[in-house]
Amino acid sequence: MKSDAPNRKADEKRSAWPAFVTGYALLIARIEERLRAAELPELAWYDALWALERAPQGRLRMHELAEKTVITRSNLTRLVDRLEAAGLVTRDRDCADRRGAFAVLTMSGRAMRRKMWTIYGPAIRELFDRHLNGAETLQLRASFARILQAARAGAG
Repeated sequence: MKSDAPNRKADEKRSAWPAFVTGYALLIARIEERLRAAELPELAWYDALWALERAPQGRLRMHELAEKTVITRSNLTRLVDRLEAAGLVTRDRDCADRRGAFAVLTMSGRAMRRKMWTIYGPAIRELFDRHLNGAETLQLRASFARILQAARAGAG
């Protein structure tokens, strides 16, 4: 049986995946460190609050919130529990569908999202954006848009 090690090595040299995954993990860790140092919640809180802030009337069904964040449905339920306990969101039951519930952003949630951005925004600029020129930024945005579109469509 032949080894596929040479093919794997060639793929690793051609693929940007290892650098992307490693870079993503390291940048998120650095951003999380900055949020902790500022005594702010974890980045997942920001993602959920930002998704709600962009939604009409600051409210989304739980499954919609899961789709708009990179948080799994089971983790999202626990996250919304914590956000609700902190007074950053409320849950609003759907009268038409007793099984459904909306997560609704509170004024405190809006304020927390803005406060977190004072750390998160500069971290993005310092740790990521400043290492790219305009053309590279446009190219990466286009590349990531294609990848995301294919992933959302379920394409291989």
